[in-house]
Amino acid sequence: MNQSQRTAPSPVGAGGSGVAAIGVDGRDSLQVGRLSDEVRAAIRVSYALRRVPEPSIRSLLPRPTPPMVGDIVLARVSGIGKNATLDLANGRRCVLHEGDLIAAVFGHRYATLQFEGYAAAEADDCHLLSAGGLCGLVASKHDTMPEPTRLRLEGALGDADGRLLRLRTFRLPPLPPRPGAARPRVAVVVGTSMDSGKTHTARSLVLGLRRTGIRVACIKLTGTAASRDTFTLLDAGACVALDFLDGGFPSTYRSTLPDLLGLYHLLMEHAAAEGAAWVVIEIADGIIQGETAALLGSSGFTSSVDAWLLTATDALGAAGAVHLLRDRAITPLAVSGLVSRSALGRREVEAATRIPCVTAGGLAAGELNAGLPVESAAVGRRRRSGEQSALTLG
Repeated sequence: MNQSQRTAPSPVGAGGSGVAAIGVDGRDSLQVGRLSDEVRAAIRVSYALRRVPEPSIRSLLPRPTPPMVGDIVLARVSGIGKNATLDLANGRRCVLHEGDLIAAVFGHRYATLQFEGYAAAEADDCHLLSAGGLCGLVASKHDTMPEPTRLRLEGALGDADGRLLRLRTFRLPPLPPRPGAARPRVAVVVGTSMDSGKTHTARSLVLGLRRTGIRVACIKLTGTAASRDTFTLLDAGACVALDFLDGGFPSTYRSTLPDLLGLYHLLMEHAAAEGAAWVVIEIADGIIQGETAALLGSSGFTSSVDAWLLTATDALGAAGAVHLLRDRAITPLAVSGLVSRSALGRREVEAATRIPCVTAGGLAAGELNAGLPVESAAVGRRRRSGEQSALTLG
């Protein structure tokens, strides 16, 4: 359904206050119209909206019907469940209470150990799908997960002129070509599953690469908004840490391959503009997840990758994943992740795959640096075709 088929927002008049009759902390619905300073100050702006300037949040519009991916809304916490905290746009994590107003964004979520959820609502009600501020309706959950935190929609958020705020409006702009500029080399971290140690592996690889004195950027290409991942990579010394939010995606579940490739090129442009010599890219979930599998099957993506790292929770998972990757002509430089925390696990991986299994400490110490390519895949192709361009490690 396109934008023109949805419920049109009512004009925002100068007289609208956006304040409920019983005040900010009450349960009565807020009025459609311009938001008062009191209400705006009470809104907890989630991390998923970190690219949205807070001064842009000025008006309350009718709730989107039906909601679409990227719609930014104001919701009131109506029941605390799994997500009892919210990651804020400023990086702080706050504790949620019933009655709190939060600014969130509709999107889909794919998390095998948590929720499967979709950009949808039942009348005025929906769920908080992630601590980063993604909202929608839970379709299924892991058996160990509590029920999701419940939200009541107050309405869509708009700017001072009553225009609907959508996440894509605030994405990074494309950059002009830079003739002669060297493209950064690319290391991609993939895993056997959610929570197999991908972010920790990416962080450790950043620490190791920095030992060569080069600038390293990080990109979380797919997944669901999470402030912890971004700050973990920045704390490791990444010159910049970008993710799909910077491309206008609240999450990447159900994204098309062309959208993902466009996002990849956009974020790579900005990483290169920061002077990165290497870019460490994390791809969410496991290698058989839909979007991950699509990227691994795309020569437009895989041909640009210089080194692959696989994370796994156990040796059997690592062996199976290596087999699947080799079917796609991908051989990881090393296996790491949770399995690497056990000496026995490491030996099993190496016996089954003939690939080194390296601990996070080993990555951070630079154990892989000597095995990394001295030129990027793109540069190598140009060199083999006769063009004169090369990069050296460090």
